[in-house]
Amino acid sequence: MREPSAVFVQAGPSDGLTSAVRTGATWSAAGIDVTWSDGAIDVTAATISRVALRWSERLPAEALILGDAWERSYGDLQWRHQQPERLLPWYFLAHDPQTGTTTGAGVDVQPNAFCSWTVDSDGFTLWLDLRNGGGATQLNCRTLRAAAVRWFQDGGTPWQTLHAAVASMITRLPARPEPAPVVGANNWYYAYGENFDEKAVLQDATTIVELADGHPVKPFSVVDDGWYPGGNASGGPWDAGTPGVFDDLAGTAAAIKAIGARPGIWFRPLLVREPGSYASPGPHDKPGRALDPSYPEVLDLVRTDLQRFRDWGFELVKHDFSTYDVFGRFGPAMGSRLTGDGWQLHDPTRTTAEIILAFYREIRAAVEGVVLIGCNTVGHLAAGLVDVQRIGDDTSGRSWERTRKMGVNTLAFRLPQHNRFFTVDADCVPCTPQTPWELNENFLDLVARSGTALFLSIDPQARTARSDQAVRDGIHLALSGGDASGIEPLDWLVNTTPNQWRTGEGQRTYGWSLPWGSDPISD
Repeated sequence: MREPSAVFVQAGPSDGLTSAVRTGATWSAAGIDVTWSDGAIDVTAATISRVALRWSERLPAEALILGDAWERSYGDLQWRHQQPERLLPWYFLAHDPQTGTTTGAGVDVQPNAFCSWTVDSDGFTLWLDLRNGGGATQLNCRTLRAAAVRWFQDGGTPWQTLHAAVASMITRLPARPEPAPVVGANNWYYAYGENFDEKAVLQDATTIVELADGHPVKPFSVVDDGWYPGGNASGGPWDAGTPGVFDDLAGTAAAIKAIGARPGIWFRPLLVREPGSYASPGPHDKPGRALDPSYPEVLDLVRTDLQRFRDWGFELVKHDFSTYDVFGRFGPAMGSRLTGDGWQLHDPTRTTAEIILAFYREIRAAVEGVVLIGCNTVGHLAAGLVDVQRIGDDTSGRSWERTRKMGVNTLAFRLPQHNRFFTVDADCVPCTPQTPWELNENFLDLVARSGTALFLSIDPQARTARSDQAVRDGIHLALSGGDASGIEPLDWLVNTTPNQWRTGEGQRTYGWSLPWGSDPISD
């Protein structure tokens, strides 16, 4: 393992970075010790904000650089020339077009810090954000295993190297059971959480079962946002559905099962409809309503909600919005600061990463055997703690451009995480009157071939003989595990939404553009 050339530490959030002095395997400054042992990084301090580890190793000047994302991606994953301030969460690859070699570095999943990299003409730096909320963490001289570094060697092609890199970052996790295919119905992209009831949910279940056409692997049918009082994404309590609309959710789950599908349900665990106890002091558009997961009482509440869903008969639970409810920001706005300055979670003795990990572990332990989908969850922390991870921002049943930008991009650049970190979910394939079926059909074919999670939002008004046949074929392929030989984007070095793909039937070209191209002001 290549040791860092230099180490820098920051105790308080308003302090500058201080160069640490090396003694053996430990670098020390400002009362902070950083120890490197075969890639493992331990930090001992009373108070800590950040640690930076620097390697003065030049990369090829023409190298193309790829990184990951804090949570979901937002159509922004791409190979790019060196940009020194560009934040590369969790891992990076560098591809030399002259020699064809690809190398890089990353950190093991489930670290106790938010880890990112920067790359410049003189070397590269690993940044460990060890803060608590927007303030310093009071470690009280505790030694924290902050992260473990992995070096990536050339694997043959950039695609093969990324696959090997992802595999290397999970070696300390318990072996993951062979996952069953995840396919199902979700009405979000035609209902958007409004004006639907149990009858509509059961119609979705009937549709997905009909189109699964007797496949031995049962599809899911998910009751997404909109089933509870208060309006979309308004928060808990999660103990009852909307009166007169969802009066008996146990009955709804049973009815979905009777139709032949597996019932699923959505919730937002860290938001309540009325301000109360255990609120986070962090920035939020709903002050006093976001719950602080460092309170044991909040974990108790979330555990009770999850067990209630299981007792109602739901076999899948999708938990959403927790990263936003902790930081007050979505991925693109998190940047290098993650959140606003000057606030801390209730327990200031743990890093934000430690607190989020404890939250994910509590969710996993609460409902073993239930399929968990994480949405707006931090992928590198959630790996091994969710069954399925939404890897990109929302697709759309209203604007094809959004599905192209978000869905195709995230599938192309995060597909190697599939069945390693979790089952990846590039989000729903819409079938709606507002979006062109010929393009949705291409996305359906690609997702089905990938073997990743396939959810469909099928507006009953948009069904045609052509769409039904394509969906039936796609569902059958996805429930069978996708293309046995896998798929690979062939033009991903130069295209953020690759058109050329290798599939089990040879090379395929997918068209993603409308007649006028990609509308730059389309949402």
